[in-house]
Amino acid sequence: MQTELTKALGIELPIFAFSHCRDVAAAVTKAGGMGSLGAAWMTPEELEMSLDWIEQRVDGKPISVDLVFPGTGGEDAEKSPEEYRKLIPAEHLSFVKRLLDDAGIADISEADRDAYLAEYAQKMAMTHKKSREQLEVVLSRKSVNFIVGALGVTPEWVVKEAHAKGVKVGALVGNAKHAAKQRAAGVDVLVAQGTEAGGSVGNIASMVLWPQVVEAAEGVPVLAAGGITRGSHILAALALGCQGVWMGSLWLTTAESDLSIEMREKLFAAVSEDARLSKAMTGKQGRMLYTKYVDAWHRPDAPKPLDWPMQSIMNGYPFKRAERGRNLDYWTYSVGQAVGDMNQHTTVKSEIERILNEYVEALDKLQSVTSY
Repeated sequence: MQTELTKALGIELPIFAFSHCRDVAAAVTKAGGMGSLGAAWMTPEELEMSLDWIEQRVDGKPISVDLVFPGTGGEDAEKSPEEYRKLIPAEHLSFVKRLLDDAGIADISEADRDAYLAEYAQKMAMTHKKSREQLEVVLSRKSVNFIVGALGVTPEWVVKEAHAKGVKVGALVGNAKHAAKQRAAGVDVLVAQGTEAGGSVGNIASMVLWPQVVEAAEGVPVLAAGGITRGSHILAALALGCQGVWMGSLWLTTAESDLSIEMREKLFAAVSEDARLSKAMTGKQGRMLYTKYVDAWHRPDAPKPLDWPMQSIMNGYPFKRAERGRNLDYWTYSVGQAVGDMNQHTTVKSEIERILNEYVEALDKLQSVTSY
């Protein structure tokens, strides 16, 4: 399963695993793929500690980091975490408070609420200063040879600084137009993410999107993302011109995931149709587990979701309250339509073994119908 991209990055398998959990990133890397640590929410200090932890466990293998780089509005155009938090209207906080009150979920103290909001503001406010400091941490590591920008066109300064360190730059795209812009910005790898994926997504399905992005890439390597859980999916992606796959949702229910058992059970009970598009989680269109909490934001009496990052910051309060009250109907999590394939406790290693076996089986079946 070697492709030009896996050879360039020095990995054995064309399996790239996006995860906010360092345990998952390390386990996939040890298994021969490449873990990509979703670090946008981390402080530079937290990122430093997480990379230390991963490096101690991957036996010198290369790793990747996924970051968010804000737009180019200038240092004076951004707000501090506290300024973002103060932009959350009382109307929105009253709406979620009333929603959880009506559900019989015990409230938390005002001091705890403010503490959670402040914590989420620190994590979700993606400022220029923070992204520069994060990139500085990442580029100081010899173990990191691939970084990925999760939102928007990758800034020129990011590409230049990464290339100066010999680090390849990737970017997520949801249509061919985005692919052309990222290619013009100088990125080395495009991640074509279909609407089936979890988190921020566009509207084009994977099987349509992947070959369109491959064409628009004009030779830039493409990773396929969105709905991938099986070895046959990888074979299909390679057949459509991609050089590997970018997987996220599948790892949420592994033993290495940092989700609680209750959260994993909530995902096990879901079917693919339960992963729907909404702005309830971040203010941007994203695919997430459709719960009573998400549904409430689509009611006629609901306020309009706030812009990002204020909606994400505000959700710190109801999500923590729901978690404390052990009522996950009023919580949600980014997950793709692959949730329908996630129905039992497993491990990263067993999932990769299953995927590889399925790939071989699918390849054998394909050869049996195409041989002369």
